[in-house]
Amino acid sequence: MRPPDPRTVRSRDNALASARELLIEQGLAGLTHGAVAARSGISRATLYRLWPEPPDLVRATVVLHIMSAQSPPTGDLRADLLTALAATRAMLHEPATEQGMRVMIERAGVDPKFAEVKEALYRSGTRVVREILAAAIARAELPAELDIDVVVDQLHGPLFFRRLVANQPFELDYVRAVIDDFLRCQSAKTIRQQGIL
Repeated sequence: MRPPDPRTVRSRDNALASARELLIEQGLAGLTHGAVAARSGISRATLYRLWPEPPDLVRATVVLHIMSAQSPPTGDLRADLLTALAATRAMLHEPATEQGMRVMIERAGVDPKFAEVKEALYRSGTRVVREILAAAIARAELPAELDIDVVVDQLHGPLFFRRLVANQPFELDYVRAVIDDFLRCQSAKTIRQQGIL
């Protein structure tokens, strides 16, 4: 495939930087194609071609942050979970992504487009944790019957609740505690199962 045109890449990056600033400063109401065009110098036609609707701009802004924050797993279960969830913690404390998540959660219940984008962000944001858990199951570090969807909720749920519902900041120690509670629970289950067998 032909590499992307550097001018297109620059235009996209400038537009997303402007969208990020507007999302932080004004929330969803300020994130319009006209406002992004005025701030970035990119034409409205180009913006509509790249992101036809405001939810597409929010999605692109948050996904860009997610992709830059994610690291490939190393094979060390606890360390990999800590790296992945530390990135989630950072996103929840970063103004643009925090605001983007709040917008998605608020609008998803009433707007099908936002619901679709929220689901895509959920899958993108939890992809690495799912890979880590699947690899640990394959290595027999976690039980084969483990429900990965449930574990994703168990690991991410406390972080999202504390930041987006309780409106409280939290440090890495909180993330470590969530991970260690999960791992202790899995270890206890394994010991009980071995005792039964």
